[in-house]
Amino acid sequence: MRLLPCLPRAVAAAAALATLGLAAGPAAAADDWAARRVLVSPRAGLPAGDFRALLAVHGGQARKMGQSELYVVDLPAGVSERAVQQRLARHRLLKFAELDRRIAPAYAVNDPYLGSEWHLATIGASAAWDLSQGAGVTIAILDSGVDGSHPDLAPRMVAGWNFYDGNADTSDANGHGTAVAGAAAATSDNAAGVAAVAGKANLMPVRIADANAYAYWSTVAQGLTWAADHGARVANISYNGVAGSSTVANAANYLRSKGGLVVVAAGNDGTDPGFAATTAMIPVSATNSADQRTSWSNYGAFVALAAPGEGIWTTNRGGGYSAWSGTSFASPITAGVIALMMAKRPDLPNTTIESLLYASAKDLGAAGRDTTYGWGRVDAAAAVAAAAAAAPAADTTPPTVAIASPASGNSVAGTVSVDVSASDNVGVARVELSVGGSTIGIDSAAPFAFAWDTTSVANGSRSLVATAYDAAGNRASSAVVTVNVANPVSAPATDTTAPKVALVNPVAGSVSGTVTVSASASDDSGAAGIRQQLYVDGKLAASGSGATLSYAWNTKRVKLGSHVLKAVGTDAAGNTASVSVSVTVVR
Repeated sequence: MRLLPCLPRAVAAAAALATLGLAAGPAAAADDWAARRVLVSPRAGLPAGDFRALLAVHGGQARKMGQSELYVVDLPAGVSERAVQQRLARHRLLKFAELDRRIAPAYAVNDPYLGSEWHLATIGASAAWDLSQGAGVTIAILDSGVDGSHPDLAPRMVAGWNFYDGNADTSDANGHGTAVAGAAAATSDNAAGVAAVAGKANLMPVRIADANAYAYWSTVAQGLTWAADHGARVANISYNGVAGSSTVANAANYLRSKGGLVVVAAGNDGTDPGFAATTAMIPVSATNSADQRTSWSNYGAFVALAAPGEGIWTTNRGGGYSAWSGTSFASPITAGVIALMMAKRPDLPNTTIESLLYASAKDLGAAGRDTTYGWGRVDAAAAVAAAAAAAPAADTTPPTVAIASPASGNSVAGTVSVDVSASDNVGVARVELSVGGSTIGIDSAAPFAFAWDTTSVANGSRSLVATAYDAAGNRASSAVVTVNVANPVSAPATDTTAPKVALVNPVAGSVSGTVTVSASASDDSGAAGIRQQLYVDGKLAASGSGATLSYAWNTKRVKLGSHVLKAVGTDAAGNTASVSVSVTVVR
């Protein structure tokens, strides 16, 4: 889907854009999708060959999003993306398939300006600054780029990436991104310009949009996975409609799996878009100086918090300052508060930071969570104080996990869909599915869904076990599900052909945290006799039989820098093949 930045649709928006020397972009149509493009996520453990085959039916070519399990599928000319999406969405071996929507920025624009920054006093920023100013925490700004030469932003900048042009030029092509960045982390206490919520946090510019600030769900998801792999702890997305995307939600969960949190704008249509509540992101509505929801701010069950979003003084592209309005600015203000909390208590897991953020918010609407303000209007002073007072994390409660399908006693053949239900008092970090002791797939985002190629094992009784892990390392395993594999048997033939081996994940690039290392193998004599091994820097890390093998590699236990991963496959006749990839471990 094409995305638009979160701006109220008013004459003031066009006038403010004019003051910045910008042209107002065209309004996105209700059905504005990228031509010949579909976004998909295969079930964990689906062999690479099977995935390519189901896309080839439609002429689709898949492009992987960083180290995640998300793919952009490009279709040939003359093929209807809507028809393909509808067919793929029903495919039992895919978690989901959706069109790539175009979206718009969520804004409507209009320390010398400190007296005009009403929102800082409203959220108690000065009291929060006595405890934390965000030092050491990186906030990724997924937007139109950032003017890194702005005097209030230059000291805060770290390296980013441009997904619109595919290069390292993250300069602001529109102006929206610079304003959003300043609301989160313009340099404070420098006797110049504006103060921001997290004035000592780092800013990571991730350009996802064109010169009119339009973006797509695909560029948002790519930006999130890149930011996660490069050390961002907080990501801000000031765009309409992102809370309605399964692709963005999966990418947000990828960043969460690495200890981060994702904040998004609720949007500025003044309506309830009907999105369901999400645990992947923190959608934020906008309030005014009277602590009431603005008339143009969206609302609904998906809203988790509210924050000031009207008349927010911030940085402009080119070095200036002005007041902007929109949920585009409510969300980075919230992202800045999260950075303050994380900087004060780097030992707290992201799930604890999130729960304290909600619990400390000022409850403005109906008691508890409501559809206007979520859990309430963000309160920086109370949030940072709550983080400072929180006891050290001591989660000792393991998750609960069960294999929902197939059922014990079933006969299975071919590639089988395996569904797992898992929950935890804090949050499930990942679920691993093993068959006969070999891990065939790892899924880090609910719903936990796997694909098991039963031709990779001999016919007969086979045992499946799902193991769930939380962020604290607590684990629990499901009851064993025993099924009968009953594939057609063909006469053996002389085999002199080596198997085909692929390292599905990770791809060459940067990695951090716990990385799912996945290998896939196929053979002309079938997968039943294949043995696979995974090596990290020449040392055996995992081994097993069958078409797929996965391993959870904790990169925090290895040195920073380059490492070599290798997958080796051997078929029943002893033919061997291998493949390697080099990755760079970052923190």
